[in-house]
Amino acid sequence: MPNWKPVTPTSSSSYRTGTLLARLLAAPARQGRVTHVEHVPARQAGQAEWPDWAPELLVSRLTNQGISGLWPHQLEAADLVHRGRNVIIATGTASGKSLAYLLPAVSEVFSGGTVLYLTPTKALAADQLTSLRRLRLTQVRAATFDGDTPAEERQWIRQNANYILTNPDMLHRSVLPRHQSWTSFWRRLRLVIVDECHGYRGVFGSHVAQILRRLRRVAARYGARPVFLLASATASDPGVAGRRLTGLEMAEVTTDASPRGSTTFALWEPPLTDLRGEGGAPVRRTATAEAADLLADLVIEDVRTLAFVRSRRAAETVALAARRHLEEIEDLEYAHPGAPDGGVDEASDPDTDTDADTGREGPSDPAMAAVPADPSAAAGQGAERPGRLADKVAAYRAGYLADDRRVLEKALRSGELTGLATTNALELGVDVSGLDAVLIAGWPGTRASVWQQAGRAGRAGQDALAVLIARDDPLDTYIVHHPEALFGQPVEATVLDPDNQYVLAPHLCAAAAEIPLTEDDLDIFGPAAAGVLDDLVSRGMLRRRPAGWFWTSRDRAADLADIRGSGGSPVQVVEASTGRLLGTVDESSAHTAVHAGAVYLHQGETFVVDLLDLDSGVALVTAGQPDYSTFARDVTDIRVLESERSRPFGPGELHFGKVEVTRQVVSFLKRRTQSGEVLGEEPLDLPPRTLCTRAVWWTLPDTALTPLAENSGSRPVDLGGAAHAAEHASIGLLPLFATCDRWDIGGVSTELHPDTGLLTVFVYDGHDGGAGIAERGYARASEWLAATREAISVCECERGCPSCIQSPKCGNGNEPLDKAGAIRLLDVLLRP
Repeated sequence: MPNWKPVTPTSSSSYRTGTLLARLLAAPARQGRVTHVEHVPARQAGQAEWPDWAPELLVSRLTNQGISGLWPHQLEAADLVHRGRNVIIATGTASGKSLAYLLPAVSEVFSGGTVLYLTPTKALAADQLTSLRRLRLTQVRAATFDGDTPAEERQWIRQNANYILTNPDMLHRSVLPRHQSWTSFWRRLRLVIVDECHGYRGVFGSHVAQILRRLRRVAARYGARPVFLLASATASDPGVAGRRLTGLEMAEVTTDASPRGSTTFALWEPPLTDLRGEGGAPVRRTATAEAADLLADLVIEDVRTLAFVRSRRAAETVALAARRHLEEIEDLEYAHPGAPDGGVDEASDPDTDTDADTGREGPSDPAMAAVPADPSAAAGQGAERPGRLADKVAAYRAGYLADDRRVLEKALRSGELTGLATTNALELGVDVSGLDAVLIAGWPGTRASVWQQAGRAGRAGQDALAVLIARDDPLDTYIVHHPEALFGQPVEATVLDPDNQYVLAPHLCAAAAEIPLTEDDLDIFGPAAAGVLDDLVSRGMLRRRPAGWFWTSRDRAADLADIRGSGGSPVQVVEASTGRLLGTVDESSAHTAVHAGAVYLHQGETFVVDLLDLDSGVALVTAGQPDYSTFARDVTDIRVLESERSRPFGPGELHFGKVEVTRQVVSFLKRRTQSGEVLGEEPLDLPPRTLCTRAVWWTLPDTALTPLAENSGSRPVDLGGAAHAAEHASIGLLPLFATCDRWDIGGVSTELHPDTGLLTVFVYDGHDGGAGIAERGYARASEWLAATREAISVCECERGCPSCIQSPKCGNGNEPLDKAGAIRLLDVLLRP
């Protein structure tokens, strides 16, 4: 339980974070990159106490670990569970949510019950198991049950374990289909813990919601009605989110009474470079290049720092660039021992750092350069000279072996490592604390994730520095110029749609295979279940009998649902030279992720796709080290099937409804990894794909557009280019208002759409049946489109760039685009 264990004392020097930020800005070339500084005040801890029902042995063991009691929010959540209430605790990072569920969980085990703990990642389950075992409670027979659990251990776990730690995938594919093997566990099930539940959103969250309904049904078959405790990062309307996820009423605990140091939070925009992208558009310095420079500077200052990046490759790249930078500085000082100390000065100016912008070649394997094969070497062993700063930087990401991760975590806590570049593997409560600073290279998707990542620094009441570095896209640009969109705002509501028929149908089949469905079961699965069951019967997938609905196929019903994909048979990614299976990609993503020529990343190794065989469901890849990344580009047609809701919007109309989208990947773009420079575009020949989904769209009548097309003292607007630009920017901004990634949505714009007869701009969910994203856009259209207009207008480019209206996915080569016209078009649309 990393959130509540005592913090290892820090050996870092004590810095006032405001002074530290000033030192980072000391280089003249960096002036102007910080667009806003927010000072988040410290928070005092509430009174700690133990509940009177807490087992004495557990209290004794926790007291020996330095824990004097529960803070008020922990006590409230634990008491609710003890009284049999379902509860969601939604508080910030390091607020001790683990302890809030540990007490009632152990209490239930001591009284003869069993506990099921669910987490989105195997790594977090392993951390929780380690913490449980540290308590040395012989009555708690805890075990992880996941894909890595040896076959010989599984039978013992099923028959003897009373505290199971697993994930939704294993629950879906193994535990529920084989529920008869878990009879003793089900009969005594008292508590289900769903940790990090804010991560269950979109289509994946909808799948997990149905898995939890199946779990409730199986438990009821054995006479158990467990209490559900959900643990979440700070979230908007957590009770509503918990109810949608489980189908049960939820009490909320949202007041955080844990201690917190103050945080200096800076928004940072990288400068424009001399490079030019599509259409001659200016290109900004990459967020990863800026993060590498800042990480190096903070390591020089002995500031324990995490740099969060968006991908595994980026983690390796940032660590490698920071190490090179430190080596250069240290070599210079070693050669000139009388030189000034290596603090933040002109030498660390990123505009003079050739590593980040010229793409200078380094070791053939960036992963090996950033993290040695023995990660303990990164903690100071095997250095060329004792105490080299470069050896105090490493990368941390999913895919490392558990022992290697522990070495890195221990090295960071002890101070042997000072800087770590990481993916969100370190966002989910993994045992690292006592940090001084956090760098966030690019908007991580939600406000909740921003605060989750920033909260890794400043634990145990320390002051902290957090820096959000903007990427070259519309949302990041908007955030750094509109701090009010981040600070002082509630975090997002979790968006999921359990009634999506494309999600519900396979889970009804799985439920019928587990236990035949009856009329009484329909309430568990929601109002859409009856209609979906009728459809499954008509398609021959279920058989209706007087006693209910039955699965009669010999195939495994659980295989119908790909819970982390979006349906279809997955495409296997195979190394051509060895036949090694590297992984799978869901069928709907294969066209964009593993097309011929795509750069594919697997556990830190980089591959280039040689061949995508859709008929065989195989992508053949070859290991390589390309200095570029790839972006698939598609063209899209859209047909309106039904407008489910509509309302007047300015002089036009706003709609939400069902659409049929036909997409075809036609090419891919190559961009240099370090600088973002466009290297070229290559054509592809792939078949079109069709999906039925949900969209939000707006229209404008000819009467509103006539003044824009006329030359009345200003350049006439290219209506097609203006609508196209507005579409791109609105796709980029929607994730701020609906919890999603820009790659989860798509868009179409046209000066005259055949189904509406008007200028129309569509934004649609990229998943069959929809994921609730477009619906959220419809509900918040005024704020969303106003932010879109503002993001375009504040961008300093002249005619459009990736920070405002250009899209890396555009199959039309970002043509035509009219930046000034988009602003005028949105002005007309947003007119009161």
